[in-house]
Amino acid sequence: MVTFSHADQGTAEAAWAGSGLAVAPELPLGPAELAEMRFVVLAAHPDDETLGAGGLMARLAALGAEVDVLLCTAGEGSHPDSPTTSPDELAQARLAEFAAALAALGLRDRWRFLGLPDRSLGSQADAVAVAVRDAAARLPGRPDRLVLVAPYRSDGHADHDALGAVVAEIARQDGHALLEYPIWYWHWATPKDQEWRAWVRFPLDGPSSEAKERAMAEHATQVMPLSPAPGDETLLSREFLGHFARGYEVFAWTPPKDTSGPVHSSQDAEEVFDAVHNGSADPWDYDSSWYERRKRALTLAALPGETYERGLEVGCSIGTLTADLAGRCHSLVAVDASRAAVRRAAQRFDGNDGVRVEHRVVPGSWPDGTFDLLVVSEVGYYLAPAELADLWDRVEASLEPGGVLVLCHWRHPIDGWQLDGDTVHALARQRLRWQTAGMYQERDFVLEILVRPARKADVA
Repeated sequence: MVTFSHADQGTAEAAWAGSGLAVAPELPLGPAELAEMRFVVLAAHPDDETLGAGGLMARLAALGAEVDVLLCTAGEGSHPDSPTTSPDELAQARLAEFAAALAALGLRDRWRFLGLPDRSLGSQADAVAVAVRDAAARLPGRPDRLVLVAPYRSDGHADHDALGAVVAEIARQDGHALLEYPIWYWHWATPKDQEWRAWVRFPLDGPSSEAKERAMAEHATQVMPLSPAPGDETLLSREFLGHFARGYEVFAWTPPKDTSGPVHSSQDAEEVFDAVHNGSADPWDYDSSWYERRKRALTLAALPGETYERGLEVGCSIGTLTADLAGRCHSLVAVDASRAAVRRAAQRFDGNDGVRVEHRVVPGSWPDGTFDLLVVSEVGYYLAPAELADLWDRVEASLEPGGVLVLCHWRHPIDGWQLDGDTVHALARQRLRWQTAGMYQERDFVLEILVRPARKADVA
């Protein structure tokens, strides 16, 4: 359990600004997608919502998205030693501030107060769960089109952690997407911590930033002293508020799980992708799509070496990227779970002794030997989490010291599969802990280059 005080000096915003946080991958949801989704936003106390997600909320309101905000407590315990303001008086003041802040964000009268006791949310899990599911029921539609927005479940504040844990479990059980917003994490953690490296940014436009600033100013009991008397000091310092004046907000993002049909794993891959490849000679428009041609060009340009001795491509499909990789490798093994895809790719390389195409359902089946280039492109999210962990074991066992791992994945949810591209890349970094030699991300895909250390001592 993290122990800290709001009066601690904490981590300066300058440290976070220099950490790489500002170039973290963006939330893979565009304006049209956001407008079509439904959101239930939860706050443990008045001001949590504005600090952690005020810009997002303002943007959603401007887009016309369906948003329901649940305030759990009035935050009456924020100044327990105040000689001038009782908890009841503070509760009334903070509820009025909350209403004004929501109006500034464009969400006037779009909220409900649950009336739970401050500093006691750990004992209110059932009440929170009932309220969340009730709010979800009032926003009808597919479960995977609903997004729950809540405090980060490991924020370090007892109420934030308790609320975040309950909401995360509901999201898991009911198939909702989840956005977790950190607040006190920025105060007690440092850039050396690893959690934030798997998070995403939500860039704020001018109107959203301005609305957030106006909303934060409404929380006067927190950003100004109640009085000059001891016990009435400002709770949120100017230095602390600097974490929330960025041009973006940061969230731990868990994509939705489609509960409307079966969840696939690699055991289904051969049947699923045989059907795809038997239905079309070029099922993803590899040759005609500018998106696909551009992505291949970026992938090849990102390779740090001009040539490689022995390469492995996992998930080669009909061999379009394979043909480009073959020009950079003295020998190349390309594998795919679909027999139909393998037959088509093998025809493309008939007579080319430098390319071998094999039918393999990874990670259970893996080619022999070691490689100095290993490419996993648009494959990782077709594995169950346990299978993906096995894949990284295979990668580590077969990639030579100093070898290059290329990861490239679509960043949007994939119907019928448990993972998305951002999660695949985050799990790779967590499991392998190899140096990232390069990363490129945009709204639709992320491309990342990892290099296996030449010696164990080089592992970060």
